[in-house]
Amino acid sequence: MVLPCLDEAAALPWVLARIPRGWRAIVVDNGSTDGSPDLAIELGATVVREERRGFGAACHAGLTAATADIVCFCDCDASLDPTDLLPFVREVHEGEADLVLGRRRPRGRDAWPAHARAGNLALARMLRRRTGLRLHDLGPLRAARREPLLALGLSDRRSGYPLQMVVRAADAGWRVTEHDVPYLPRAGASKVTGTWRGTWQAVRDMSRVLAEPPAPTPAPTPGGTTP
Repeated sequence: MVLPCLDEAAALPWVLARIPRGWRAIVVDNGSTDGSPDLAIELGATVVREERRGFGAACHAGLTAATADIVCFCDCDASLDPTDLLPFVREVHEGEADLVLGRRRPRGRDAWPAHARAGNLALARMLRRRTGLRLHDLGPLRAARREPLLALGLSDRRSGYPLQMVVRAADAGWRVTEHDVPYLPRAGASKVTGTWRGTWQAVRDMSRVLAEPPAPTPAPTPGGTTP
């Protein structure tokens, strides 16, 4: 499981305690100054350091470092429960889907600011026009097979990375599904959607991704049914 991390010491104990048994937690430190890497090691996680700042940079470093056939992604801020990924992995493993996404359902008034929700809705509509996928959320909780993900040639290293994964998967003919998951108030301030400025930057990054033409040679559709 890939867990991008930037100053998440307050959330790490809860998040890592929720990692399903037998899974490997890869915490990708993206320049923390609060002791997050040392704490993650103490709690049994593998720590990868990614010096280039950016959500996509951290996610891709974790994907590259992973060795499992099926790779999951989850925020490291305690807003999402890693155990909710169990049915996602089962669906990919059994060949029912190639990419499974979590549709965030906020629990509490402060879980998902209105401006972030509005930006997400706008992007979902733009994604539908671009790919035909009828998704409601572009959240970070997701699962797919590692080698096909790498074959997508993901290049965005900022906020557009999650969207680029979905767009290129759609262009390659992947089966993309979505399931509701609880979305909790995060520990600490969001680095991306906690402010209007951060949300605008994320929307701008993702709009750039949507403007990319389809890849001339689609990445192969994932195959096989066993990890």
